[in-house]
Amino acid sequence: MSESLERLLWRRARPGGGGVLAVLYSFPHALGAPGIGWTAWNQANELVRAGVDVHIVAASVAKPVEGAASVRTTLAFRGRRVPHRLLGRDRALRYHDAVAAGLVDRLLSAGSDEDVVHAWPLASVRTLQAARRLGIPGVREVPNTHTAHAYDVVAREYAALGLEPRRGESHTADPRRLATEESEYAAAAGLLVPSEAVAETFLARGFDDDRLLRHRYGCTVTMPPARDSDGPFTAVFLGRGSPRKGLHTALEAWTASKASAEGRFLVYGLLDEDYAAHLAPLLAHPSVEVRGVTSEPMRVLASADVMLLPTVEEGSALVTYEAQVAGCVPLVSVAAGAVIDEGVTGMTHEVGDVDVLAAQLDLLVERPEVLAGMSTAAMARADQLSWAAATQATLAAYGEAARLVRRSTDAAA
Repeated sequence: MSESLERLLWRRARPGGGGVLAVLYSFPHALGAPGIGWTAWNQANELVRAGVDVHIVAASVAKPVEGAASVRTTLAFRGRRVPHRLLGRDRALRYHDAVAAGLVDRLLSAGSDEDVVHAWPLASVRTLQAARRLGIPGVREVPNTHTAHAYDVVAREYAALGLEPRRGESHTADPRRLATEESEYAAAAGLLVPSEAVAETFLARGFDDDRLLRHRYGCTVTMPPARDSDGPFTAVFLGRGSPRKGLHTALEAWTASKASAEGRFLVYGLLDEDYAAHLAPLLAHPSVEVRGVTSEPMRVLASADVMLLPTVEEGSALVTYEAQVAGCVPLVSVAAGAVIDEGVTGMTHEVGDVDVLAAQLDLLVERPEVLAGMSTAAMARADQLSWAAATQATLAAYGEAARLVRRSTDAAA
């Protein structure tokens, strides 16, 4: 690099500072599509808004990033998305990785000042290796816990419920996928972990803490719909209805709490058929309403007092950010990766701890002033939960990756 990333970041932070940081951002799916595509779009978009030259390499683009330095699609033809299944999922991901790796080499060999390679799972080993050859910090997004950990805990949860994991799903054990991800972990200079819950699963497997680059996610901060303070105490679950998300724990705690006597628990999201059958007695409780999928999550959150997410395994659930912005107090497991002030803007419990979650519900029902204070405190920190604020953490993580690369280069000299 013609100028170290650390120095560039320092100069950009100074009044009147100069220097332009450039990032090759590789995302092997539809950028801007729901799910991780939305996370990736917000990262790229806010990097551009922060003054970074962002070179996007995406399978396709569902939502353009205005002001990107360049955009290359790897699975699109004449502006239309080519489904991964048309080539075969693994082959499509390998092709994306090969194209992105080639661009790392070409852009840099042409004299460009690319300073960071930021890549996503399952299509990044060659891209990260190309960055390593050129002495460029290559960071790999880690949207969930270590994959081996995810496989283990999700399988145990299914077994405890007497259910079979769904074949082919991202959290069902797959040795080939695990091998791919482990090769990417090794190729990266640093791993972008969005929560301490994620970091701990890597530390438990012997990873050097220096390589775990803490950053975080965010949410779109808009004026939430007006809150209705006259209705009954309302809890909401918003997400995929599967054992991994812990809806069974939420239902057990809800029905055991005083809140279920006069309150209501609204369940939003697609429920797996076998899981829904297992939960049928709890879902039949008169205070529980199954609402299906919603296209207005912020309206749902603004209509509720608390959000329940006793997840078993997670990276850093975006709904926990959105809930706070909407003034809906998150009651979540420690595995949810939530960015909250304990007891001030939300509450946590250990995975599967029905008693603690029920007690938290009892507290907030019996002491509405505590609930109101937490809701107000959560909304007051909305700007801290924005994607713009998250980008500052990501830029700091890039700086840490640059220091790791420089330290490795100095040690080898």
